[in-house]
Amino acid sequence: MPVPRNAGVTFGGGIARASRPLGDAQPESAMKRNASAVWQGGLQDGKGSISTDSGVLKDTQYSFSTRFENGVGTNPEELIAAAHAGCFSMALSAELGKAGIKPERVATTATVTLDKADGGFAITAVHLDVAARIPGGDQGAFDAAAASAKAGCPVSKVLNATITLDAKLES
Repeated sequence: MPVPRNAGVTFGGGIARASRPLGDAQPESAMKRNASAVWQGGLQDGKGSISTDSGVLKDTQYSFSTRFENGVGTNPEELIAAAHAGCFSMALSAELGKAGIKPERVATTATVTLDKADGGFAITAVHLDVAARIPGGDQGAFDAAAASAKAGCPVSKVLNATITLDAKLES
């Protein structure tokens, strides 16, 4: 039975939380992460850079050619794919943990599809390929955890796209 995309997974525990200013309406458990982008020039001849507060990305180059051709650099869709793969791997580990299962390894590849439709571009699909190494793992429990993780991963919830999954249990 398919799990609705909006089914929730709650993450808690060891997440560091920043203090919030007085009068901020967000719950104390809310996290905020920052990234920035600067674009210079026109769409096809311009160039940009992306940075994150953590410093993992610092003035990382992106351009029309890195997005729509095979140029050197990154692009927003690649970053979404990385975020989705990372989020899903953690969500699957959390779901398996709820079932009393601790995986040795969870490896996920996310493939983001950017299509032109209705006069513009949209991310229309994400496909997740995951392989989890769980010695003596139970296929039914694994499949249920993978479906819950797909629906409940916070990145899955933010995407307005069809999300598909191929999950392989390695024992």
